[in-house]
Amino acid sequence: MKKIFLGMAALALVFTSCDKNEEAINQEQVSVDMSDFNLYTDLADTGEARPSSDAALKNCFSMANLNRLLDENPGLYKKMYDVEYHTRKSQVGKGKPGGGGGEDPTPPSDNLGVITIPVYVHVVYSNSQENISDQQIASQMAVLNKDFRKTNSDLNTIPAEFAGLAADTEVQFTLVNTFRHANSKTSWGTNDQVKSVYPPVSPETHLNIWVCNIGGGILGYAQFPGGPLATDGVVVGPNYFGTTGYVSSPFDKGRTLTHEVGHYLNLRHIWGDGRCNQDDYVADTPTSDGPNYGCPSYPTVNCRSTDMTMNYMDYTNDACMSMFSLGQKSRMRTIFASGGPRAAMAN
Repeated sequence: MKKIFLGMAALALVFTSCDKNEEAINQEQVSVDMSDFNLYTDLADTGEARPSSDAALKNCFSMANLNRLLDENPGLYKKMYDVEYHTRKSQVGKGKPGGGGGEDPTPPSDNLGVITIPVYVHVVYSNSQENISDQQIASQMAVLNKDFRKTNSDLNTIPAEFAGLAADTEVQFTLVNTFRHANSKTSWGTNDQVKSVYPPVSPETHLNIWVCNIGGGILGYAQFPGGPLATDGVVVGPNYFGTTGYVSSPFDKGRTLTHEVGHYLNLRHIWGDGRCNQDDYVADTPTSDGPNYGCPSYPTVNCRSTDMTMNYMDYTNDACMSMFSLGQKSRMRTIFASGGPRAAMAN
């Protein structure tokens, strides 16, 4: 979206995230412009879900979950500010002014190489359907790796306007272990209770994924970098996980986890969780004024530019998602750099 401007500037803070303004952030003048930083979400401060009444529409709870964590952890705003500061200071290949299509197609290397993230899957089930098979888990891991390495079979659906921006993120995943937990609870909600009962394993170095019925029409939610280790990871409903077995159309192509892992690796929603003046802090993703649902026609135009509706960080159906952008790749990879919140995963 809007260009992330670098240059000598006095640090101006805009505390616009649900009245999380009380904690002063004292920093010297720096060469990174953070004046547009905020943790805005258009859901309620309480973090309660307001899913669409249409079950066919995608519902991700990550931003609302962030609001809840901000309420519960007074120091979290400062931590996430520092993560963003580190991201902007470290980011390479920021592109040119002007929105979509302005990214340099060959941004400079960050010298990290291919990063392989080990994964623990926690299957929490109250019935045999929710106790998804190893085959279903394997199908999801395959999708995750194809999407993040740009080997997905639907790359040819990306319009020419954006095809040159599609990125191999050079991040991949390997399943280390699956833990299975029978529990009579039929719905776990979005307050991280499932993580309290079944805590993450080695969250500093491993991606933990809980597969359980969330309820409330929520497909999944993730924790952004900088949040508490005790709740770090991703939660996804069993019928939105993978491509075979217990899966529900139109979210049966494994892209819910691709989307949520994007959040886990510090990507915002493609529309910046606001109207045209809200940003996702990525230079080559066009400005938009809200999520797209279903399978939008091309071009879909908002805020005087064509929406990148096929981006994994929109809300479109699984079959209509097919890319991360080069700018998103750069943003994700900064968190693995020295001093980044997930640097231990790159070692």
